[in-house]
Amino acid sequence: MRRSHRDLVRELPLFREMAAVHFDMLVDAALLQKLPKHITLIQEGELPDFLHVLVEGSVELFAAWDGRETTIDILRPVTTFILAAVIRDEVHLKSARTLTPSRVLMIPAESIRNVFGRDAAFARATVNELAARYRGVVRILKDQKLRTGMERLANWILEEDRRQGSQGRIALAHDKRTLSSLLGMTPENLSRNLASLSAHGVTGGGREIVISDRKALQHWAKPDPLIDG
Repeated sequence: MRRSHRDLVRELPLFREMAAVHFDMLVDAALLQKLPKHITLIQEGELPDFLHVLVEGSVELFAAWDGRETTIDILRPVTTFILAAVIRDEVHLKSARTLTPSRVLMIPAESIRNVFGRDAAFARATVNELAARYRGVVRILKDQKLRTGMERLANWILEEDRRQGSQGRIALAHDKRTLSSLLGMTPENLSRNLASLSAHGVTGGGREIVISDRKALQHWAKPDPLIDG
């Protein structure tokens, strides 16, 4: 494992304050995998063998039922997933697959639970991370239940633009079918909603979305810190 990757993982809030000897125990037992896109890392319904840390690339969290599938989240570096199942040693409630070529650090789940019981700083960081993930789920539920599809798309555009440097040009890292699933709509509705947002300063084509009038979009979308953070 490269020193640069090790340092990135060490700087994550989950690992930052833990004892060096315990951090070394975790990463020395870990595997760093270089993976192509569309590789399934986690299957819902199975017990966790590893805590995964996304170092490079992007990962889609998704779930399926009765022939239907939905995107739950799209992860970017550097972040862990799926911590709750590892700590509780219970089956995964969602699956994970790479969206792009990725590097993923895989730390044995048993090692995580062992260090959790021995390192108070790591235990506190784990509780904080799980609490943050819970609050994130609440925000997603509010976004899904309180907004129309067009409003969800508008606020997603504003947030994604912020993540990409607020340049007003959003490069999509995945196809629009994945984006529509993430936002809880069909690809057809996504296309219609994107076309309707042209009246509020947004244009889109191919793998790019352009904000031509940010003030107009913000005025219509009404971003809310209690939903969007």
